[in-house]
Amino acid sequence: QVQLVESGGGLVQAGGSLSLSCADSTRAFNDACMGWFRQAPGKEREFVAGISRSSETYYSDSVKGRFTISRDNAKKTVSLQMNSLKPEDTAVYYCGRTRRTAFFAPKEYLSNPESYVTWGQGTQVTVSS
Repeated sequence: QVQLVESGGGLVQAGGSLSLSCADSTRAFNDACMGWFRQAPGKEREFVAGISRSSETYYSDSVKGRFTISRDNAKKTVSLQMNSLKPEDTAVYYCGRTRRTAFFAPKEYLSNPESYVTWGQGTQVTVSS
C-alpha cells in the first residue's frame, strides 16, 4: 500500500519555479516529521528540507533561501516550493515520513535519511540550462 504520493515534478528552465506536494494517506502524518530528499544519477540520496511537528523548518545549504517547505496537518500534505532553480537541482525528489517523534526535533534528526521509515515513489525534477 502506497502511503506517500508525490506530485508536481517536471521540466523547467533555470531560474524558474516548481512546487512539489506529498500526500499522506495515513494518520501517522500528524505524529511525525516530514522531509524532502533528492537523488541525482550516480549520487547518494541527499537531504533537501525537513519540517518538524512544530513546523520548524530546516534546509540544506544548497537550497536555503530558494526552497520553502511547509505542511498542512488538516490535509496531511507537505509541500516544497522551489524557486530560482538551477541545473544542479535536477534529481528525483522523494518525500519521507519519520517514525513518531516529539513535537520538536533538531536538524540532525531531520537531515538523516535513517530517521525516515516511509518514502514516496519519487518525482522527477529536471532543470535545463
